[in-house]
Amino acid sequence: MVIADVKKTAEQKMDKTIQAFKGDLAKVRTGRAHTGLLDHIQVDYYGTPTPLNQVAKVTLQDARTIAVTPFEKKMAQPIEKAIREADLGLNPASQGETIRVPMPPLTEERRKELIKVVKHEAENARIAVRNLRRDAIQHLKEALKKHEVSENDERRAQDEVQKMTDRHIAEIDKLLQQKEGELMAV
Repeated sequence: MVIADVKKTAEQKMDKTIQAFKGDLAKVRTGRAHTGLLDHIQVDYYGTPTPLNQVAKVTLQDARTIAVTPFEKKMAQPIEKAIREADLGLNPASQGETIRVPMPPLTEERRKELIKVVKHEAENARIAVRNLRRDAIQHLKEALKKHEVSENDERRAQDEVQKMTDRHIAEIDKLLQQKEGELMAV
C-alpha cells in the first residue's frame, strides 16, 4: 500500500530528526559535567582521527569534573590537545595518568548564548520535520496522479501526515523547553 509506505517512511525520518536533535542538545552543556559532552571529540591516534572513547576511559570524577584515563600513557598529550581544541570552552589538566576536565561555571551571558544555540538547533529540527512533511505530501500527490490511491484516501493521508508533523514539532518544543530550563537553573 502506497499510503502506508509514505506514512511509515515519513514517521521514521521524523523520529530520526528528533533523535538527532536530542544528540545536539546533549552536546550543549549545562553547568553539570556529563561524559556525553566529549563523545564527538576525535583524537589523533597515530595519524588516524579516532573517537575519544576508543582511546581512553571517560568517567565522572564528581558533578563538575570529567576524568579521562588514556589506555596508553603516550596518548595523554594528544587527548588533552583534542579536548582543548574542541571549542567547548574546556581546559583539561593532566594529573598523573589521568586528565581532569573541570566544568567552568556558566555566566548569565554564556547561558543566554547557549539558549540561542539551542533555539537555533530546535528551529533546524522543526524545518527538517516540515521538509519531511512536504516530501510525504508530494509522494501522496504523485500517487494520486498515477491513480494508485483515491482522492479521499490521499486527503485522509495528508491529514495524518500533518498530525504526525504537529506531534513531532510539539516534541521538539518540549525538549527545547526542558533544555532552556536546565540552562537557566543555577
